[in-house]
Amino acid sequence: MIKRSFIGLSKPRLAYGSLEDTPSLKQIPTSKEVTLLADCPFDKKNLLFKKKAAVKTGQRLLLYKESDEYVVSSVTGEVSSISSYTGDFGRSYTAIAIEVAGDEEIDDEFNSAASGSKDASLETVKNYLAFAPGNPPVKLFSDKDKPINTIVVCCVDSDLLITTNQYIVKSDIDAIKNGISILKTVTGVNDIIMVASQSQMHELSATGEKVNQVNDTYPSALPHLIMKNVLGKMVPAGKTPEDIGVCFISAEAVASIGNAFKSGQIPVTKIFTLVKKDGSKSLVSARIGTPASDIFKAFNITLNENDRIIFGGPMTGSSVYSEDHPVQPDTDAIIVQDKDDIPVISDYPCTNCGDCIRVCPANIQINLLVRFLEAGQYEAAADQYDLYSCIECGLCSYVCVSEMPIFQYIRAAKYELGRANTAEATNG
Repeated sequence: MIKRSFIGLSKPRLAYGSLEDTPSLKQIPTSKEVTLLADCPFDKKNLLFKKKAAVKTGQRLLLYKESDEYVVSSVTGEVSSISSYTGDFGRSYTAIAIEVAGDEEIDDEFNSAASGSKDASLETVKNYLAFAPGNPPVKLFSDKDKPINTIVVCCVDSDLLITTNQYIVKSDIDAIKNGISILKTVTGVNDIIMVASQSQMHELSATGEKVNQVNDTYPSALPHLIMKNVLGKMVPAGKTPEDIGVCFISAEAVASIGNAFKSGQIPVTKIFTLVKKDGSKSLVSARIGTPASDIFKAFNITLNENDRIIFGGPMTGSSVYSEDHPVQPDTDAIIVQDKDDIPVISDYPCTNCGDCIRVCPANIQINLLVRFLEAGQYEAAADQYDLYSCIECGLCSYVCVSEMPIFQYIRAAKYELGRANTAEATNG
């Protein structure tokens, strides 16, 4: 990781790390209780199953009447509680806690529905694999309002310190190859492009698919920059790649699809990077739903008052406020910071140094944008200073000499505007 030089106006260079060899994988023992977070608000009235319901490993748990939302049990046991859970910016989840039984029993519903990769269907993928490791974006494939004509398989990891996709490429290339074949079959999309770092090109040649190389400097692996630099397409402000027919999926998610149809079982273990207080890294495998506390215990990590836990990478991850927070299908990293090593956050005003403007890949006048965000003038920030052009890489916060939490200001503004627009549409 290389920072900006003292002399000159060059941008900071943050290099993605690469796995030279296939590292050992630390397996976390199955917890006594796991918690699955469904991405939908808790609705006790319309629940389809109740507390003390028996579940099997790999069983799809449909949550509500007249809803296709579900989670997949990563263990065999009994539902101990169903409750509401609030995430970042008030996002509502349904939390299903499962007390683990002594003997494991595998549910065979997916195996019956899958019937082998040759008979794979989009309906089967949508109905069973949305909660698989890597968080496959299965709903996007069947959205008639946004037809997908190109699928981009990301073999690089989008944030710093993360090595999940790199590990999958080195250890499970056959599953990736099988997953791509299934994706072509179920979606009808033949334009599948793989993006990778230079060090991954040799392994990926075995897939027989087109592989494009991305720069090894952060944030070149973020979707908006891949769209621009690899596909030659610009994503309009406020839009997503899916809006213009491009779907991004991680190598881990593709491998999950490939392994599911090969084995007849839905994968239930997640691979992620653990970054300890001393900065050392370990690659970890744990059941989806495993509480962070069990992972810390396996590595003899002690949490003290004011230490910080981050789920995700150092640039775009989010702090969590309980060591019981569970590993989920999209958890690619858990970072533990000692209280004495946490970067300072300040409310000191912008000095107009211009570092944030020079580093911004979207060329936003962040020094002006941030003034509107601080004042809570979110609509003006969106209309006049390109709030929705931000790709949320976090570089502005990284270089800010005033130590302002610019990235958090931007995320909060987008959330508040989204909430206001939703309320207006509902009332109007």
